[in-house]
Amino acid sequence: MENKTDPDAEKNRLEKKESARDAMESRKSETAKRLATLISGLVECMCFAGVIFGWTSLVFVFKHLKYFENYCESAANATINQTTQGCAAQDEQFSLIFTIGSFMNNFMTFPTGYIFDHFGTTAARLLAISSYTTGTLLIAFSSAATAIMLYPALTFISVGGILLILTNMQIGNLFGKHRSIIITLYNGAFDSSSAVFLIIKLLYEQGLSLGAMFFFMSACSAWHLFRTFFLMPRYHIPYPLPPGYTYGLNCPGISHSYRTYEEQDSPKITVADEAQDSNNLHHESALKREQATIKETVDKGDAETGSDAKQPPVKSFWKCAFSTLFFWHLIWLSVMQLRHYLFIGTLNPMLTKLANKDTSLVSSYTNAFAFTQLCGVLCAPWNGLILDWHKHRQKKGEGHSGAPDPIADLRSCILSLLITVLQCLAFSICASIPVLPVQYATFILQVLSRSFLYGGNAAFLAIAFPLEHFGKLYGLVMGLSAVVSLLQYACFALIEGPLKGDSFYVNIAFIVLMLLAFVNPFTVWRECKRREKEQAARKPDLKSSI
Repeated sequence: MENKTDPDAEKNRLEKKESARDAMESRKSETAKRLATLISGLVECMCFAGVIFGWTSLVFVFKHLKYFENYCESAANATINQTTQGCAAQDEQFSLIFTIGSFMNNFMTFPTGYIFDHFGTTAARLLAISSYTTGTLLIAFSSAATAIMLYPALTFISVGGILLILTNMQIGNLFGKHRSIIITLYNGAFDSSSAVFLIIKLLYEQGLSLGAMFFFMSACSAWHLFRTFFLMPRYHIPYPLPPGYTYGLNCPGISHSYRTYEEQDSPKITVADEAQDSNNLHHESALKREQATIKETVDKGDAETGSDAKQPPVKSFWKCAFSTLFFWHLIWLSVMQLRHYLFIGTLNPMLTKLANKDTSLVSSYTNAFAFTQLCGVLCAPWNGLILDWHKHRQKKGEGHSGAPDPIADLRSCILSLLITVLQCLAFSICASIPVLPVQYATFILQVLSRSFLYGGNAAFLAIAFPLEHFGKLYGLVMGLSAVVSLLQYACFALIEGPLKGDSFYVNIAFIVLMLLAFVNPFTVWRECKRREKEQAARKPDLKSSI
């Protein structure tokens, strides 16, 4: 009898050991995949998503290729030097192209955000890749005779780029407490991608054709498709992340979203040792499920004491969209974004005027501006660090148990929003000084302000409003701010017309207008106070019900 039971015990021990080994390998594989998703997403945002904001560098190339030169009265007798300098009518065409492209970059975010929310990541990314490839091919096939193709080309590239970053920002949900840092890091990479057009300019000056470079960018669509099917979810990455969550076509039978995860989490006969593996769905033990259930119950209880004991239903999309919080955040974004767009759209003629039409000096400052854009990926995470550090400091000071606290999260945004406004104000002041060397400081402040602006915008929307509406709200705020950004063309016409190329008074007007952006941090602070009072009023009711 003793000889019969020993083999059974040994068999069980070996099964436990093999199961634990499989669980460990699966966990390592899942961690490696998440890191690959993070890094590849960073590369995608940095090399493709926001390239249109390097428009100034590309304008230099287009002028050399005589795009829109027929708008210049002296086009027939123009030398290469005159071609590079261009004329007011030619500058107006390039400014209008950027105005439309930047407008579509934001305005189309609302319908594409709706597609992302309702149809998932795969559908949104396939649309993004199609749009982006169409835009790069249009530029590749364009010439001075077909310069009009630049209008739809930049629009397609901008729409594809904003959709790429929209689908990538959810990757922050995979990394829990570092979520804000990753969201802002990706937005910084979006800013830095404007340096891609600088690289194209430098390669063009070395003899590489513009068409060949944009054909290469079109071929990179294969890379985007690979990420779409193997390193991204089919639908969405949930937050907080459920135990055992995984994604990608290389995991057959595994859920692609949190919706199917719940269906797969059915009881299985497993061993207690497997409970240590919290990342693999197939090897999750009954004990682990029980612990997760207990933890969920505790977290809900903690959330009730911090918000509402009855767990109120999620706010509707329209209630969020018509809230005071959303309105002043829209003003905050629109004012500063318009300032940045006008600066980028008028940079080439401004530098040409300050440099007394010295093309080599204009080229040097254009390169300096583009190089500073590379620093966006380094500057943006600082905003995420401010958000996360301020949030954790508050929670530690208030003795929180670790459960999510929406009020502490929202309060952490105040400092970030305020710093962003101060940076943009300093940038506007420097931009209004008509001295060429001062523009180096303007370039630095511009990239700092812009990286904080877009990273802070995305992080704020993810914190202040329900995640169910993130795609739509992000699209709505970008779309409405795009309507405001159309004023940049009116400002450009004012500068080139009545003001005769002098942007000083327009810059002063923007400094005054910037004061409106200070209302947003105050509104968030007031909203935090209101929620704290509501929370304090609920606590006596909760105790009496107990």
